[in-house]
Amino acid sequence: MSVPDPKDPQDTKDRDALEAATLATRSLQGLSTELTARVPQLLEAMRSVGTGLELHSTLDRICETAAELADARYAAIGVVDETGTGLSDFVTYGVTCEEAAAIGRRPDGHRGLLGRLIDHPEPLRLGDLSADPRSAGFPAHHPPMRTFLGVPIRVQGEVFGNLYLTEKRGGAEFNDYDLHMVRVLATEAGIAIGNARLYEAARQRERWIDGSVAVTTALLSGGDADDALEVVAEQARHLADSAAGIVLLPAEEGGLEIVAVSSDEPGSVLGVVIPPESPVVATLLDGEAVFVDDAATDPRMITKLAERYGPSMMLPLHSGGRVLGALATPRARGDRPFTEAERTLATQFASQAALALMMAEAQRDRERLAVYEDRDRIARDLHDLVIQRLFATGMMLEGAQRKSVVPEVQLGVGKAVDELDVTIQEIRTAIFALQQGPAEAPSGLRTRVLREINMAAVPLGFKPAHRFVGPVDVLVGELTGKNLIAALREALSNAFRHAEASRIEVVVDATVQLPDGSQGVRLTVADDGVGIPEGGRRSGLRNLGRRAEALGGSSTYGPGTGEDGGGTAVVWEAPL
Repeated sequence: MSVPDPKDPQDTKDRDALEAATLATRSLQGLSTELTARVPQLLEAMRSVGTGLELHSTLDRICETAAELADARYAAIGVVDETGTGLSDFVTYGVTCEEAAAIGRRPDGHRGLLGRLIDHPEPLRLGDLSADPRSAGFPAHHPPMRTFLGVPIRVQGEVFGNLYLTEKRGGAEFNDYDLHMVRVLATEAGIAIGNARLYEAARQRERWIDGSVAVTTALLSGGDADDALEVVAEQARHLADSAAGIVLLPAEEGGLEIVAVSSDEPGSVLGVVIPPESPVVATLLDGEAVFVDDAATDPRMITKLAERYGPSMMLPLHSGGRVLGALATPRARGDRPFTEAERTLATQFASQAALALMMAEAQRDRERLAVYEDRDRIARDLHDLVIQRLFATGMMLEGAQRKSVVPEVQLGVGKAVDELDVTIQEIRTAIFALQQGPAEAPSGLRTRVLREINMAAVPLGFKPAHRFVGPVDVLVGELTGKNLIAALREALSNAFRHAEASRIEVVVDATVQLPDGSQGVRLTVADDGVGIPEGGRRSGLRNLGRRAEALGGSSTYGPGTGEDGGGTAVVWEAPL
């Protein structure tokens, strides 16, 4: 005969069921035939309670089963919070959605009979709730309740919550038979809740692991770094069941800057800098997590951004002795606080995301080094081979021009020599752009636009035309300018890879008015190529759209500058 293993979940479940059955037998021994006659109903109730593993549906099922077993009109389960002083959840049966909406906020268990049962988890039976001195009364619009029966629910020896029954049908009071039946049911409910909690914890860990895999894949896929950070924000928001997912990186002027947001209003917070004097920033940069119960009232939260949020987790993106940034997952005001399990899983997720960020950064450094080496080689070849050959060809043409006696030939050769001189100057500009490193990038938006155009001229084989409207360097902010340059790079890359264009025109207009009436900047990249084919990929255009929408702008495309509207014109605009 095998010996039960105390660590085996199945053996534990069987042992708990056996103890529940033993308790039920002992509770029913010696009682009246009336109670004995209700045993089949009790057994059916116990079977119903043990069906299913999802926690909240299990609580709903326990309420409904207990109400039917005790012939009560209303039932509820108050789940005790981690501090043991209040309620973290309140599940009801018998109260309609309209009644619940009229009542408003659910009880917190800090006072009245519910608070009494939390402090003293023992069975409680009352004939008239309103007559008990411990009762705190009911809020407005609450349905009338007189008779009351309360029984604690224990899970593995600890109080999980309390089961409440009110208003026995027919106007009678709850009797000893009801108390015995509900106590047995509460024991079985404790087992069912314990199993559901284990299942829920396993599912929760699985979801966080899947989220970590998605983040790692996004960061190491070689795509745009900003898009990868958005994946981190989206996954964190979804997994933490929060109102927003926010990624912050160190700002140049100190503090932490919000660089990626997943929320209903991302544009309103993107680019906000949490100043270095914030106590939260100092703690995060020291590699320590910050948990607050209410961001709107916590004295450590010194920005107006915190006023809209309640419970919040702020986790350092810490790996290899470096703090790369921070991850915040705030919930709305009035939402439930984060549990210890959620805090632990979120901390592990942040560590995994930080490791993936470091690996992605190292991968991009390697790719960047390879690109710079290739650009150096191309620059040398252009200088040593192409320019020298073009210069020699120009010298030959000038010699032929002097020997020719036909005016038309002299004029034509002279124009060809002039075109060669312009070409040589453009190649030298491209060589200069190829040899520039990121640290040498100019700060003015106009110059950065020109740099992108000159760099694109090498793979395109021609230099795109360009035009500026308004004082772009003065009007366009740094965040919008950074995203405009990224949008320009994306648009020029799409034109090179797909358009087969012979002409591209770039226009940056800082004098436009956006649909909402605000002032904005508009980037237009138009070509005379083949246009966008039906059913073709739209990933680049989607990237442009997401980048604009995050700033409160938009991105569209339409006919280009070719004959009869041939080609494509991409229009990207955002607030200044």
